[in-house]
Amino acid sequence: MSSALRILLEETGRRVTIAASVRAADEALASAAAGGDPFALALLDLTLADGDGLDVLDRARARGAVPRVAVAMTGHDDPHTRARCLAAGCAEVLVKPVPSRELLARVGEWLGDA
Repeated sequence: MSSALRILLEETGRRVTIAASVRAADEALASAAAGGDPFALALLDLTLADGDGLDVLDRARARGAVPRVAVAMTGHDDPHTRARCLAAGCAEVLVKPVPSRELLARVGEWLGDA
C-alpha cells in the first residue's frame, strides 16, 4: 500500500497498518487478532516483496486471524487471477490503479458505513 493510499484512508478516520511483505502482514494480522481487535478489512496486494497476498489470507485463516473482509489488489485483469482470488476468499478483486474515490466508496460499502 502506498503512502498516498494510507493518507487517504486515514483522512476518513480509518486506522491503517501497512505491511510491505508477507511476513509483516502475517505478523500484523496475528497481533491484531491476539489483541482482540482483528482487522475489519485487508487489502491484499498479490505482488509483495516475499510472496503473494493470498498466502497471507491462507495463513490467517489457519490461525483464526482472518479479517472481516479481504480484497485482492492486482495489476492483472484476467479471469484466472480473478477466479483464484475469489476462491481464496476475497470479497472482491480490484485492478490497479484504483481511483481514490472508487476505493473510498468501496471501503465504505465493505465496512457497512455507506
